[in-house]
Amino acid sequence: MPKQPPKQDVIWEKIRDDPERFFRIYELIKGLPTAGRYLHWDKLRYHQPPEGYSHEEWWYALKRERQFLFKAVPLHDKNGTLFKYLIADPVPEMLHKIDQGAGGFIRMPEPITNPDTKDQYYVSSLIQEAITSSQLEGAATTREIAKEMIKTGRPPRDKSEQMILNNFQTMRRIGKLKNEPLTRELIFHIHHIITDKTLRDKSAAGRFRKANERIVVGDMYNEVFHDPPPAQQLKSRMAAMCDFANCKNTSGFIHPVIRSIILHFWLAYDHPFVDGNGRVARALFYWSMLSHGYWLFEFISISQVILKAPAKYGRAFLYTETDDNDLTYFILYHVDVIHRAIRELHEYIKRRTERLRAIERELRGIAALNHRQRALISHALRHPYQRYMIRSHQTSHNVVYQTSRLDLLNLENRGLLTSQKIGRTWYFTPVGDLEEKLAKLD
Repeated sequence: MPKQPPKQDVIWEKIRDDPERFFRIYELIKGLPTAGRYLHWDKLRYHQPPEGYSHEEWWYALKRERQFLFKAVPLHDKNGTLFKYLIADPVPEMLHKIDQGAGGFIRMPEPITNPDTKDQYYVSSLIQEAITSSQLEGAATTREIAKEMIKTGRPPRDKSEQMILNNFQTMRRIGKLKNEPLTRELIFHIHHIITDKTLRDKSAAGRFRKANERIVVGDMYNEVFHDPPPAQQLKSRMAAMCDFANCKNTSGFIHPVIRSIILHFWLAYDHPFVDGNGRVARALFYWSMLSHGYWLFEFISISQVILKAPAKYGRAFLYTETDDNDLTYFILYHVDVIHRAIRELHEYIKRRTERLRAIERELRGIAALNHRQRALISHALRHPYQRYMIRSHQTSHNVVYQTSRLDLLNLENRGLLTSQKIGRTWYFTPVGDLEEKLAKLD
């Protein structure tokens, strides 16, 4: 648990009867820089305070400065106190970059705007998010095994694999639900998919936890980090959350990315289900981002970034709860996660593009294939759903029909193409694992 910040009223009691000290602290408030790290008391107490001030006085000044910038949201804690946030640096700049990159086509890598290749990256991202989101909740299996299960369609062998398959199906479903308003029924539907065949009590899928099903977030030493609101509040709290997600119950503009991040926090805070709350919370974040037109999030995995340092994820929740419901901590963390996830997508595409170029260079040295076959395979690597015909191959390379036919049949025999006859015409298409097959080709 983070160290609880000192109460403002306690610090006030110490300074109010000392006019000189009182005015010195207000001079500090006026002199605080507008930019800098947004520190929680848990971190600030290890930093050197301004000269002549104690850590408590420094904290008091920071809190006084922040209170005039806060904007409340309709989420409240168990005691009825509203949550709030402010837009602290570097959030504005990062929101601008997300708007530019994730909602439009500015500087977007060609492979994910190309209809011939974007599906490969889409499915790869869904698999990645399905695996890492499940691993955050305790799923234990290797990525290779999980990918093999999803790509081959074999049934899951254990609960971990079932969790991953459920997440994959959920993410595919989210893409189809993005234009639907958020409702309790839709959230229950998502929860049902996420927890299918993984709950001890099957009836717990797609319903609120009951009053006798006490759920807390804690560790193996029985330390409780979060005790969510009571079950009898869940119906009204989810109704308010849906209104917030659908932009019905807020005054003034809230940036769509901020709204999506708060939605993620909201469901995780309420913990309305006996299990699967974290996965549902992240799924709702994706639903919200896609519903606001950030189409790039079909290709991005935030859980992949979160999994690298899961303690920071948990701490972002705890910083908010332990500092007067200040959502700024969670927003700062989450915006950084988004920024890193976008960067990792670009780096992944760059690696794959370089790999394709390397394969194409290696193709030139494969004596088993002639120059016409190498040209076709090179094209197929970048157009995985292209259909090739004997006549089109004949025309492209100015050869006789029999030569063209033998070229394609030879590629099929080597396991690089598959064939299908439609009417009187044979069509040849690249195999799904073309890159792997080429790596084994002599």
